[in-house]
Amino acid sequence: MEASRRFGRRTPGQWQDPVPGSYGYGDLLKMALALGRLGVRLTEPGEHVGVLLPNVAASVMLLIGLSSQRRVPCMLNYTAGAEGIQRACRVAGVRTIVSSRTFLEKAQLTEQAQALRGVALYYLEDLHRQFTLADKLWLAYALWRPERVVPPPDPEAAAVVLFTSGTEGHPKGVVLSHRALLANVAQIQQIFPFGPGDCILNCLPIFHSFGLTAGTLLPLVSGARLVLYTSPLHYKVIPELIRDKGCNTLFSTSTFLHHYARHARPEDLKGLKYVVAGAEKLAAPVRETWRARFGIDILEGYGMTEMAPVVAVNLPDSNRPGTVGRLLPGIEARVLPVAGIAKGGVLHLRGPNLMSGYYRPEAPGILEPPRSAAGDGWHDTGDVVEIDADGYLIIHGRLKRFAKVAGEQVCLDLTEAIARAASCEAQHASLAVPDLGRGEAIVLYTTDATLTRERLAAAAQQMGAPEICLPRRIAYRERLPLLSTGKVDYQQLREHALRE
Repeated sequence: MEASRRFGRRTPGQWQDPVPGSYGYGDLLKMALALGRLGVRLTEPGEHVGVLLPNVAASVMLLIGLSSQRRVPCMLNYTAGAEGIQRACRVAGVRTIVSSRTFLEKAQLTEQAQALRGVALYYLEDLHRQFTLADKLWLAYALWRPERVVPPPDPEAAAVVLFTSGTEGHPKGVVLSHRALLANVAQIQQIFPFGPGDCILNCLPIFHSFGLTAGTLLPLVSGARLVLYTSPLHYKVIPELIRDKGCNTLFSTSTFLHHYARHARPEDLKGLKYVVAGAEKLAAPVRETWRARFGIDILEGYGMTEMAPVVAVNLPDSNRPGTVGRLLPGIEARVLPVAGIAKGGVLHLRGPNLMSGYYRPEAPGILEPPRSAAGDGWHDTGDVVEIDADGYLIIHGRLKRFAKVAGEQVCLDLTEAIARAASCEAQHASLAVPDLGRGEAIVLYTTDATLTRERLAAAAQQMGAPEICLPRRIAYRERLPLLSTGKVDYQQLREHALRE
């Protein structure tokens, strides 16, 4: 409502999606009000409502419409399979799901959706037909005085439930308040002054926090134009969209940026002003390719769902490769030492963008407020980091991504860095598996069928990395399993490794 007052309801082409559709703020407000009213009929105040929809304007406006009517939208990951969606519904106490027949058919998810148990499934196509004359009269009034038809807002109320990526275990439900989401948007705006002159392409899924907050809510609040696209996996289409739509900002991951660079022509990306990489470590060859081919310096950042999500990011005038930049304004950090790890410690965070708490698989529907070894109201990131004298954050790896090999703590991310140095075009993922003689042994999965231990040893020597970081076994895979964010699905790989 505030954004529509600031930037005008009739701003043409403010949002675009592949439905196809082009929307101004007035169209978005109308959609949110109508979907919120329909959602009220299906649900009770405070109810957790599953949203199983792709990156289109209607999905975002359903989220906002439900939230404005004191329902809590739970953004379900449609790539997780029927079991993953069922587990998320159980964790968050979801009894009602809103989806679309057209979407489910196109994504070949109809059978999966219909296999869900204990939930009522509603379709937008059916709800649209239930919008009566009385509803239309109400909507006409609501568009004139929208503040009269929504309950008074509570900034601490739950705005959305998102689910962690589950790269190393079952996903948890993360409850984010209106305060947390808008605080993170404000923090980003303090260092990136987005406005009506900017155009952001968001192909990251809105069921993950990077795609929701940075890719969707940020342009909504700032007045920047937004081009929504349904999948980051269309590697040839994305560069063409950037060119055709005049986008100057792209949020993505290292994996996706690697593929876009392979298919893009220099003229496709010449309009980009900001390219921000998050969700996984930015590979050095990806950074170098973008600089050499397109003259673009990728800005690496760092975040997590629990922080709504952006925590730190490099800036155009202070971009320090090898780091993820400085902390955003208002975020406090403590680095606590870990036995056996000499460099750095585990990062604990707090700030206005911190989650309200977790829904854990072992305690469905029970909110667990954030707390850590640093105290109540702090979040243990599980990441081993250093903060240098200039305040730049250096990520060494996740604490769970350390293996104990022959009594020494070995960073599995360093094993992957060695593999990338030896074979920069391939994908690599390392795991620790039980080993009777050494405690744990490292297995490297790679898409390079020619990669040998000798090549890895040469790369490690050039990097100055110890030999203990080299894998005991190298396993070739034509492709590695990926999550929807582009991260490697380590859970699936671990299941394979333990069976082999």
